[in-house]
Amino acid sequence: MKKIDIYNHVMPQRYLALVQQHSKDPGIVKRMTNLRMLWDIEARVDMLQKWPEVQQVLTLALPAPEVLGNPELSPGFAQVANDEMAAIVARWPQRFPAFVASLPMNNIPAALAEMDRAIGELGARGIQISTNINGRPLDEAEFFPVFERATQTHGVPIWMHPARPASRADYASEDKSKYEIWQVLGWPYETSAAMARIVFSGLFDTLPDLRIITHHCGGMIPYFAGRAETLWAQLGSRSADENYEDVLKRMAKRPIEYFRLFFGDTVLGGNASALRCGLDFFGADRVVFASDCPFDPEGGPMFIREGIRSVESLGLSEEDKNKIYLANALKLLGLPPQP
Repeated sequence: MKKIDIYNHVMPQRYLALVQQHSKDPGIVKRMTNLRMLWDIEARVDMLQKWPEVQQVLTLALPAPEVLGNPELSPGFAQVANDEMAAIVARWPQRFPAFVASLPMNNIPAALAEMDRAIGELGARGIQISTNINGRPLDEAEFFPVFERATQTHGVPIWMHPARPASRADYASEDKSKYEIWQVLGWPYETSAAMARIVFSGLFDTLPDLRIITHHCGGMIPYFAGRAETLWAQLGSRSADENYEDVLKRMAKRPIEYFRLFFGDTVLGGNASALRCGLDFFGADRVVFASDCPFDPEGGPMFIREGIRSVESLGLSEEDKNKIYLANALKLLGLPPQP
């Protein structure tokens, strides 16, 4: 069965050079430099020969352009990333059928211009944004034009990637997160928090055609759906300084139903139980196959192999497997059905 891996990462060598030159985070420089399958695309193509039925939609690995540079520099960084990903797609279209544009989100006029260029001239099939923009929530009014342009002008989906740096401490008494908790546990939280801000800000009501693909199958939300449903149904009962009851009154649906409007990917480290939970929450129409390649202990193949194994282990119907592996992605990407 053909499969589209809709959320994996590359870092073209020109962008890697920018990271090495401009990043203030030595940890991320170390990680990206040492992960060959991220920037050696010929090696990636060779590795993918193990799975001739798999195609990959390319997204840029962190750091995003707005993290790497100030508002004057970040537009140029985004252009480098998008030009390089478009070149990879042009060279290996059968292996990489599409890429997702990165934007300089600390410069919204430039972000809109780069979105138009990447989609209109380079053929990008969507945009990628982080769960926060240098610590700012996505529901701030400044960022709305990006959601609006992607949804209403271009009709493309949005890939939402978690972002939380090691410098964001887990305890108020400390100055940084230890043991890489910031990434292992912090990223699913960041995804969940961003989803909540989008839901309660009313963005789905304002933009009913909005499509957002969440990494790691919706973060914490599917697993904590019962808690989210019952406690957010009482929104305002624990707050004296905000009139949250009016937020509930203006919502056309129960809060939990808005969370089901997101898409979730299968990036769960191959854990079939977690994937079952995600499928139960989102439904087969809103789950897409993805690997997070090459961020696994083997540097590329493990998450592809284990991701496929996790899907196959659930005893799904052929129809549902086809949706997860292929049909949902084709619809999101606006690509024709494949024979």
